[in-house]
Amino acid sequence: MGLTNTPPDLLPGTLDLLILRALVSGPLHGYAIVQRLRLISQDVLQVGESSLYPALQRLLHNGWATASWGPSENNRRARFYTLTAAGRKRLAVERAEFERLIDAITRVLREA
Repeated sequence: MGLTNTPPDLLPGTLDLLILRALVSGPLHGYAIVQRLRLISQDVLQVGESSLYPALQRLLHNGWATASWGPSENNRRARFYTLTAAGRKRLAVERAEFERLIDAITRVLREA
């Protein structure tokens, strides 16, 4: 039984939470969001395009982010995503819910 380089599955809704958190620091394009998550998680979280862009569309659809076109670091045209006030509120709610879930899981792991 060998180890794989596959990232762990995220709990449902966690990707939206992580993207919202990444956008707190300011506008980012899709590739920069992926790189930020990889860097901060020390390569544990490796989000693919097939997951990232539907999540970004959900954030736009729900009004939690806005998007505008601009030049990336290498002067290519990129779509930059920005957190909205509603997105900041949603982040606070999701973060509290996630922390409550993690606390519950931790209690079960200690007690069961």
